[in-house]
Amino acid sequence: MCLHLEKTEKTEMEICQKHMGWLPELALAAKWREHSLVAEVFGSSLRKENIMTLKALAFNATLKRTGNEPSSTDRMLGLIAAEMKKAGVETETIRLADHNILPGVTSDEGRGDDWPALRKKVLAADILIFGTPIWMGQPDSISKRVLERMDAFLEETDDQGRMVSYGKVAAVAVVGNEDGAHHVSAELYQALNDVGFTIPANAVAYWVGEAMGSTNFVDLKEIPKKVTTAVAMLARNTVHLASLLKASQYPGEK
Repeated sequence: MCLHLEKTEKTEMEICQKHMGWLPELALAAKWREHSLVAEVFGSSLRKENIMTLKALAFNATLKRTGNEPSSTDRMLGLIAAEMKKAGVETETIRLADHNILPGVTSDEGRGDDWPALRKKVLAADILIFGTPIWMGQPDSISKRVLERMDAFLEETDDQGRMVSYGKVAAVAVVGNEDGAHHVSAELYQALNDVGFTIPANAVAYWVGEAMGSTNFVDLKEIPKKVTTAVAMLARNTVHLASLLKASQYPGEK
C-alpha cells in the first residue's frame, strides 16, 4: 500500500496521489494520519487519542417541559451522552418542548420562531441524537415538527449539490410502554436519512415497558443489561462513523 512507501513527498496524501491515485480509503487513511491519529485508522477502538474532536447534539422530544415531571427520554439520552463522553465526545442536550418551534418546512418561519437558533446547533454538531417517546405507536408530535423543519435541508446545498447535513451522523433513542420502538426508529431513520444524515449500524437504543403498565423508564432502579449494551454499541458505532465522515466528506457533483 502507498502508506508504506518511503516518504519522498511532503505528506502521505501526496504519496497516495502520485503512486495510486485518489483511492478513497487510502486518501482517508492519510488524512487521518495528518490529524495525528493512530495508525490503525479502521480499528474499532474509541480511545480519545483515536478520534478527532467531535461534538454531539441531543434532541429530547419529550412532551414535558423542563421543571415538570422527570423525562424517560432524558434518562436514555443521558446514558448515551455518558457513553460517548468515554470517547471524548461532549454532548449538549436540548429539551425541544422548552422552545417555540413554529410549524412549517423552511429554516425560518418568521417572528417568534426558535428553530433558526436550534438549526445552527444542528449544523455545528457532528452527531445528532434524536430522542423521542412513543405516543400511539409513533414518534411524538414534537419529533415530527422538527423533522418537518429539517425538510428545508433538501434545498439547502453547497456548490457541489451536498445538503448542509451531509457528513453528519444521526442516531435514535426511543422510550415508551407497550410496543412501537422498532416502528418509531424506522420512521426516524428514514426521515433523518432523507434530509441528509448518515445512520450508523445499530443506531438505536430503546426501552419499552409492559403493556398497559405504569412503570416508566425513568422509574427503573437499575438499567437493564440489554439497554446498556445497546447504548454502548450505539455510541461506539456513531462516534466511529462521525470520525470517518469528518475526515472525508461525501463527494459532490463536481
